Amino acid sequence: MPKLPQASGEPVVGAQVNGSSATPTPPDRYLDLLKRCLTRFDFDEDLDPIVPGSVWKRRLWAEASKLLERRGLVAYRKRPYEAWIREEGRDWPSRAETMIGLRRLDNLQECIETVVADDVPGDVLEAGVWRGGAAILMRATLAVLGDTERTVWLADSFQGLPKPRAEHPADVDDQHWSQPFLAVSVEQVKRNFTRYKMLDDRVRFLEGWFSDTLPTAPIGQLAVLRVDGDMYGSTMDVLDALYDKVSVGGFVIIDDYGEIAQCRAAVEDFRAANKVSEPLQRIDGSGVFWRRRR
Repeated sequence: MPKLPQASGEPVVGAQVNGSSATPTPPDRYLDLLKRCLTRFDFDEDLDPIVPGSVWKRRLWAEASKLLERRGLVAYRKRPYEAWIREEGRDWPSRAETMIGLRRLDNLQECIETVVADDVPGDVLEAGVWRGGAAILMRATLAVLGDTERTVWLADSFQGLPKPRAEHPADVDDQHWSQPFLAVSVEQVKRNFTRYKMLDDRVRFLEGWFSDTLPTAPIGQLAVLRVDGDMYGSTMDVLDALYDKVSVGGFVIIDDYGEIAQCRAAVEDFRAANKVSEPLQRIDGSGVFWRRRR
């Protein structure tokens, strides 16, 4: 991952946004337990989805997976559980509601705590939700803080990632679209919210490709925008449509900057074209964020 600059007075590593180190309160302990459940941290899960290395094998496996699914079967590969990998969000857990790991969840929680404490206006949104775990934490954090006004938005196709588009050459060889494991229905995400008693009228779903849903989404302002689009085109679609709605003092979180070159290129191109000068702050080996100052 490229070296990231540090903004004066703000941390680079770890999730700390407000620098709090107070003794954990009961709400703190609840959110910590929730994050461990959402990631299945230390649940000793030892199954990984099968992701073939070559393009032609991935295409064949996608078809084979569909046949298995019709028979009510799913194939996984056994592997040893490693806590640091789950903490960093470097695996694809078979049953967890999120794959982003504890450190990125910590950062997300602290960003929400900061905008509530600072009274930054706007809702919170995740673009690219998979099974909904990060958004469940968003809703739970707002509930713990007693925030009764903000809406949690979930934007996703709920059918996996799109095929590469010709206007984005950086995505030409991208194969995320061929991974059945990444396709999670809106019904399943709602069931996951219900499991944690977080589904209510302040959770709203934007179902469809980002390029179709986000430009006309009925969103006024955003205090936290979390982008998990993986691809150049998907990442750019989110930033183009929603960055201007992020309030001054709000946060933009990019999930894949450190590990996916297409995502990193989209972020750098967008920031350069729009003269975004706020330094990127590192969360872990993959995620970065910045706080909007103007």
